[in-house]
Amino acid sequence: MLALSRRLESCARTVPPGALLRLQAHAKAPFTTGLGNEHPLENGFAFLNPYGLPYLPGSGVKGVLRRAAQELADGLWSDAHGWSHETIAAIDKPKVGLSVIDVLFGREPAGGETEHVRGVLSFWDVIPQIVGDRLLVEVMTPHQSHYFQQKRDLKSGNSSTPHDSGQPNPISFLTVPPKSAFSFIVACDVARLGRLVPDLLKDEQGQPRWKHLLIAAFEHAFQWLGFGAKTAVGYGAMAMDREALHRALQAEQQAAEQARREAELSALSENQRTIAQLQQKLQQRQQELRGRKENWGQALTSAVQATVAQAKNESWTAQERHQLARMLMQWLPQAIQIDWKDARKKLGIGDWLTTPEAPTS
Repeated sequence: MLALSRRLESCARTVPPGALLRLQAHAKAPFTTGLGNEHPLENGFAFLNPYGLPYLPGSGVKGVLRRAAQELADGLWSDAHGWSHETIAAIDKPKVGLSVIDVLFGREPAGGETEHVRGVLSFWDVIPQIVGDRLLVEVMTPHQSHYFQQKRDLKSGNSSTPHDSGQPNPISFLTVPPKSAFSFIVACDVARLGRLVPDLLKDEQGQPRWKHLLIAAFEHAFQWLGFGAKTAVGYGAMAMDREALHRALQAEQQAAEQARREAELSALSENQRTIAQLQQKLQQRQQELRGRKENWGQALTSAVQATVAQAKNESWTAQERHQLARMLMQWLPQAIQIDWKDARKKLGIGDWLTTPEAPTS
C-alpha cells in the first residue's frame, strides 16, 4: 500500500505544478466501493488487480465531482463558486457550445446527439492509506427482501407484498475504516485549456482559476455527496486537509515565481543578471531583518563592493553602471544602515547616476 502510494507520488512529480492539483483528505465515516461487483454472496468489493488493495477508480472521482459542479451551477446553494451552465467556449464539429463543466469534465450530450467532447481534466485512481492496516466489516439488513425480489416463501407469510413480518436478511460487507487517508490527484491539459478558455488558466491574481473551481467542487462533494457506495446513508463522507492544500498552493506559487525570475534573468545580459542577482540579495536580506538594518562592513557590504568593483571593468557600459547605481540608491539604504550619500562616496560611484548618453548605432 505504501509502495504504491509512493509510486503515484513519483508519477505526480513528473507533471508540471501548474497542471496538477493534489488534495489530501481523510474519511469521516466508513468508505466502501464496488458493492455491485459480481460476487457469490452479492456483496462485492473493488480490489485493485493485481495488488489486492481497495481503491476508488478515477472514473468514480470524476463522476462525483461532475455532480458536485452541476449542483453548484444549478444555483441551489448560496455560492456557486464560479460554476455555471453558461456557454463560455465553442468548437466547430459542427459548432458546439461548451460550459465550464463541459470544458473541464467533457460534454455528454443527451439522447441521440453524437457531439461528445473530451474534458481537459484527468482523474487518477485513489489508493486509500488504511489506518490500522485492516478493513472493517459492516452489516446491512434488508427487511423486505421477499417484496423486492417478488419471492413467496413461508418465512414471509407466502406473500410478495411488503409487511413488517418479513424475514430480515443480514448481509456483511467490507469497508475502509474512518480516519484512513485519501490522496486525490487531478491532471489538467493546460495547453488545450489555453486554446479553449484562456481565462480558466489564471485569475486576476495570477492563480490557476480551474484549480479554485475544482477545489470548490471537492469541498461540496466531501460535505454533501460522499465518495464510493452507500453515500445516501452516510458512507464515504470525507474532510479536506486544508493545511496541506495551503502548503501545496504556496509551494506552487513560489515555484512559479522562481521560474518567472529565472526566465527574466535568462533574457538579460551577463552584467544585467549580476545587477538583478544583487538586487535579489538586498531584497531578501531586507525581508529577513524585518525592519532592522545590517551594519556597514558585514557580509552584504562585501557583496555590494564586489559587484561595484566588477562594474568598474571596461566590459561594463555607462548604461549598465547607471542601472547599477539607481538600483543601489533604491535598495541599499533599506538593507544596510548607511546614508546614500556616504555609501556613494565609500563605493566611489558618485558620477554613475548622471544620465548616460544613448548608444549610437
